[in-house]
Amino acid sequence: MNPTRANAFPVEELREQFPALRRHPGFLFLENAGGSQVPQAVIDAVSEHLTDFNVQRMAKYQHSQGVDRKLNEARESVAILVNAYRSEEVCFGLNATSFIRLVSLGISKDLRRRDEIVVTDMDHDANISTWTALEEYSAKILWWRMREDGRLHVEDLIPLLGERSRLVACTATAHSIGTMVDVAGVGAAAKAAGAELFVDAVHYGPHGLIDVQAWNCDYLVCSGYKNFSPHMGFLWGRYDALVALSTFREDFIPNVPPYKIEVGTFPYENVAGMNAAVLYLESIGRRYVGPDAPRRAALAAAMGAIRDYEQTLSVAMLGALKRLGAKIHGIADEREAAGRAPTICFSLPSMNPQDFAAAMGQAGVGLRDGHLFAPRLMHRLGLAMETGAIRVSMVHYNTADEIERFEAIARSVIDGQSGTD
Repeated sequence: MNPTRANAFPVEELREQFPALRRHPGFLFLENAGGSQVPQAVIDAVSEHLTDFNVQRMAKYQHSQGVDRKLNEARESVAILVNAYRSEEVCFGLNATSFIRLVSLGISKDLRRRDEIVVTDMDHDANISTWTALEEYSAKILWWRMREDGRLHVEDLIPLLGERSRLVACTATAHSIGTMVDVAGVGAAAKAAGAELFVDAVHYGPHGLIDVQAWNCDYLVCSGYKNFSPHMGFLWGRYDALVALSTFREDFIPNVPPYKIEVGTFPYENVAGMNAAVLYLESIGRRYVGPDAPRRAALAAAMGAIRDYEQTLSVAMLGALKRLGAKIHGIADEREAAGRAPTICFSLPSMNPQDFAAAMGQAGVGLRDGHLFAPRLMHRLGLAMETGAIRVSMVHYNTADEIERFEAIARSVIDGQSGTD
């Protein structure tokens, strides 16, 4: 972490760009893993699209040509965001889950000798059940287990890989407990075995710089709603992998990406919002590298500054939760904050998650309770599916002052519960 850059992070100035934060100044948005707020530029981009380009693409009149132009701009922006080899590798659609299913179904038709798929017990269930469903097609599922330290260790993956390995599916950052994964190490191990790598970057996106080339992955999915954009999703795939992937398409659709993936109409206006979200992140980076730097350099600077600042949020929230007597699931040592996102899963000894979340919601604090869409992880943590755990999740517009307010409100809720025993 760069302490100077973290301390100088312009959080208050950036917060002014988010209308929801201005309209609800007393509310604590601590459930950003369930959806971040969006800057005004994103709202404007969506509104402009609905006003000027709310038609179908690929026709020969100006409004339709505007749709094509806006989609091309967004495709180029996302390609730069993920460091794609070419913009045609970026495919837009409804959400990450549908893209995971699309890729898994395509792979099910091409298992042959390589029929082993590695999944983890730390992932969102969307990146597990879509692959375990391939057992119906004779796939063999191997489990890469999280260790008790709340991390996935690449050395535990390597023995699972061999000549039958088809694909490794893993997250870049756990949406539940916030652990960041050594994706580049996973990519190197997978490639050494001749396997492909599928990365769920949905939760990593707001917190770090995506680099499909450095990670040596073959497929990657992400969602707009956690990345300061409306609800939409995108799939990046290595071009030759997408060309080879078996997909459904109507006869008139070209059998090349992105067209073979983008079958049917998707929310073009939300893709315009995703483009604006990338430009927003670039604007943060240009504070550090100047107005003339390449776009990728600006994004790298932005995500580096965000990582530094968010580590201070992780440290502050971990301290607050410990003072509240919480049991933290995953990386709990403040000195190891670089290994996590500011997404923290915890349990309280005196309250069940549902009662705590309800009381906090009534007090103006947004957080999440339950199984967190990770039933296998709940089982691993020894938590009942019916109750699960509590999660707070922050992004770069959250502040240390908000964490202090959270701690004070939580203390009042916990003490009030104790008083009723």
